[in-house]
Amino acid sequence: MTARIVMKEAYASLRHYRRRTTVTVLSLAWGVASFVMLMSYGDGFDEAIRRAFLAVGQDLIIMRGGQTSKQAGGLRSGRGIRLELDDVKAIRESAPAVLAISPEIFGRNMNVVRGLREKQYFGRAVWPEYGRIRNVNLVAGRWINAEDNLNRNRVVVLGSTVAKELFSGIPPVNEEVTVNGFRFTVVGVMDSKVQLANYNRRDNMCFFLPYETMSLFADVRYPHLILWMPVSGMARQASIGQVRTIMATLHHFQPDDSKAVDILAFNQFLSIIDGMSLAVKLLLGFVGVLTLSIGGVGLANVMLASVIERTREIGILKAVGGRKQAILGQFLAESLMVILTGGLLGVLIGTAATKAVGSMPLFESIFQDAAGKGSLELHVSTPAIVISLGVLLVVGLTAAMIPAIKAARLDPIEALRYE
Repeated sequence: MTARIVMKEAYASLRHYRRRTTVTVLSLAWGVASFVMLMSYGDGFDEAIRRAFLAVGQDLIIMRGGQTSKQAGGLRSGRGIRLELDDVKAIRESAPAVLAISPEIFGRNMNVVRGLREKQYFGRAVWPEYGRIRNVNLVAGRWINAEDNLNRNRVVVLGSTVAKELFSGIPPVNEEVTVNGFRFTVVGVMDSKVQLANYNRRDNMCFFLPYETMSLFADVRYPHLILWMPVSGMARQASIGQVRTIMATLHHFQPDDSKAVDILAFNQFLSIIDGMSLAVKLLLGFVGVLTLSIGGVGLANVMLASVIERTREIGILKAVGGRKQAILGQFLAESLMVILTGGLLGVLIGTAATKAVGSMPLFESIFQDAAGKGSLELHVSTPAIVISLGVLLVVGLTAAMIPAIKAARLDPIEALRYE
């Protein structure tokens, strides 16, 4: 019996039991559609949580002063190491693995006045490179530039929340605010950040000013932090090693003294984020496989009922010389047709449903994000489709094998006697 005849017979059989076939196809399609939608949610969750974590900086490394734990050059251990502005300049000149670097000084609870509105905000004095390091995007105006820093210009860039609270929708750029009694011109407004990782305050609730301008309020010789980003992810550890060596030379401590300066690479926490995403995706995948398995059980029941109803037909086929392989092939061909039809229909339904939903809220309520940046975007990926069809094929064919083997092993005499 040729493959063409087998497929033709299988199709004729499915048409004869069209109601049963339709129900089975729909059950499998629902399983595939559910799997595709669940995997789309998992991919969207992974993308949203990684985006929110990396909002702090694409490859942010921060350093603060510490305390020596080893003696060096005749100096005692336990000395405090204080960061200096000259350290930043030395690192910029001597650390090739560092792509961009900036000192940072915090201005805690700085009094900001605009018209009749007055509130305390967190100020950050930084170099122009800070914007690149910290993934700063603007919705209006410009970022701090080298001229601002050199001339100690009284300019500020407002975080999205600060701009909203002070200006209530009025364009802030080129408007004036008073910071601790000094007039500043607003030159830019940051785009809203959905930010999982941060240090001290979220960027939305801060304002930024040129580093040298901070001399109006504090001694800028001693930055609170030094931030940098490496030339690439592969150079992260190299940049840390180079910076630690330069700091050891400048401050006279041993390069292997890890407590002398505290260096934190935020990307080391990315494995935690990836672990959370993987756990969610595995859970959703498990639920999807269970749903597909239920459809597979339904397919097995339908095929088993088909074998029972066609017992006499199978007996006649075997009596006239039909081989076990041909009978087995016919029932597997029927199963394969049902599986493929249900799978393709399920992919279409799942894709249409995913596109119809589009996005779902995730971080909006936590970060008071009205712009939808914290939404979970749903999109169907090729791996989700391939995996769903692969799982369906394995589950469906496994479920169909039992009734197919039962049909192939029927004794022709007993089958002909079957009522």
